[in-house]
Amino acid sequence: MKVLMLNGSFNPDGSTSAGLEIMAKTFAEEGVETEIVTVGAKPIADCIACGKCAELKRCVFANDAVNDFAEKAKTSDGFVFGSPVYYAHPSGRIQSFLDRLFFSTMNADRYASLRHKPCASIVVARRAGTSASFDVLNKYATISQMIVVGSTYWNEFHALTKEDVPEDPEGLQTLQNLARNMVYVMKCLKAGRDAGIMPPATKEEVFTNFVRRCE
Repeated sequence: MKVLMLNGSFNPDGSTSAGLEIMAKTFAEEGVETEIVTVGAKPIADCIACGKCAELKRCVFANDAVNDFAEKAKTSDGFVFGSPVYYAHPSGRIQSFLDRLFFSTMNADRYASLRHKPCASIVVARRAGTSASFDVLNKYATISQMIVVGSTYWNEFHALTKEDVPEDPEGLQTLQNLARNMVYVMKCLKAGRDAGIMPPATKEEVFTNFVRRCE
């Protein structure tokens, strides 16, 4: 089994990375492979709702890691999205990345690469804003039929720098328990598939707007 992880910080070796590495170590102890993809400091384009992904089966922007991440998602069994907290919200970089990832896979055959798979979000802050940021990241999963995995506290920890991370023992415990819970869910899903229990068929015939033109 493999978990694909996203570091939504510009810093490949900061506090967000440290949290993901703690989970990666726990996954390894459970025999699960991991890969961490870092958004990095290069420009990340916003989704412009061009709709080209429905035609191309990928995001039209090809100068960053979004399409590569989507390809790797096909063979991944679970996902972790990690972000620092800026002004009580996730980094703008990870939001642009996930907007395009989820929109382009929703409009392509690769939607199945995310659907019905376990997902977790983790957030790190110096002090406040973690709960609001955690909520934003979870909404990507809950609109895409993913299985959101929880822990013994909200998936947050506190640090200003990478060196601060070990000073939050409950945060570490939360991340470790989260990783073990994800392994449990992935094993349960595999056992179900092996027994012939498959995900339900999705109905998507209805698509309504709140605003309608009056004739």
